[in-house]
Amino acid sequence: MRRISSRATFFYKRVFPMAFFGIPLFVALAPLLKGPGSGQLPLSFLGMLALFFVFAYVVMRMLVFDLVDEVWEDGDALIVRNGASKARIALADIKNVNYSPLVSPPRVTLSLRRSSIFGPKVTFCAPLRFIPFTTSPLIDELIDRIDAAREP
Repeated sequence: MRRISSRATFFYKRVFPMAFFGIPLFVALAPLLKGPGSGQLPLSFLGMLALFFVFAYVVMRMLVFDLVDEVWEDGDALIVRNGASKARIALADIKNVNYSPLVSPPRVTLSLRRSSIFGPKVTFCAPLRFIPFTTSPLIDELIDRIDAAREP
């Protein structure tokens, strides 16, 4: 078996959101931690902070929170794991591969002919490349293998 998803998925799904939401929250609450009368936060600042959190959550929900933890290639199938859930998806059951190397993190979305326990689409983080804006040879090979599996 060969891993085709990025090892940085844990960072993108768990560490980055904690830091992204935690640091602004700490900065906003720091004046309140100094003690009474040390500083009050203007209502406009709190409103902007709330808008920031809502916007950031929506963006992360679209780009990060839907990623599965691991995808492994096992011959004519993919083994997909997200938390405690695991599914085996045959390459012939994948009808489309959408690879987006220009977003962060780079995403691969597999549209399935039959819905799996993860739904009709499975999205994972592609392996990170040292040279930006280039496609992953591993994902290009996966696309070729999926095309070969679909042909009669």
